[in-house]
Amino acid sequence: MKDYIQLKKDNILKIGIKDSKGNPTGQYLEFDVEDIELPIRINQCSIEHTKNLNFIRSQYAIIDKRPDHKIKGIFTANEKTKIEATKEFYKREMEALDLFLGEGGTKKLLNGRNPYLMMYDDISEMLEPIMPMLKKTTDDIGNMIKRKYSNKKEDNVLE
Repeated sequence: MKDYIQLKKDNILKIGIKDSKGNPTGQYLEFDVEDIELPIRINQCSIEHTKNLNFIRSQYAIIDKRPDHKIKGIFTANEKTKIEATKEFYKREMEALDLFLGEGGTKKLLNGRNPYLMMYDDISEMLEPIMPMLKKTTDDIGNMIKRKYSNKKEDNVLE
């Protein structure tokens, strides 16, 4: 028997991704606008970004207070340590953005580019136009629940 069931995708917001030249990449970000945890993930993404900024500031402050010395190669010990701290910062920023964008969402948006300093701000700016759609739908979930499950006899049960 080849019977299948499939959920409807009525409330999936699908956003196409373009490269730096404005050409479609064929990649998409998808958001389930009825996902009640979406606002929680958006908020957690912002919290993690703030933590990441504090992390990189403190790492640089610590490194700058250390005595520096030449090591093998072209960098000093402090320069190499700053590079490693910055790599960790970029990794943490990607993880924070993926809380909202979904696993691998940041890599899709970067479209082959390596993480960079203003990545979080640039991606936030790119997503600015869809945020009202996500917020509006999230605000409407409570109203949808009221309409669907309220009895005519028991008006305003959820209020």
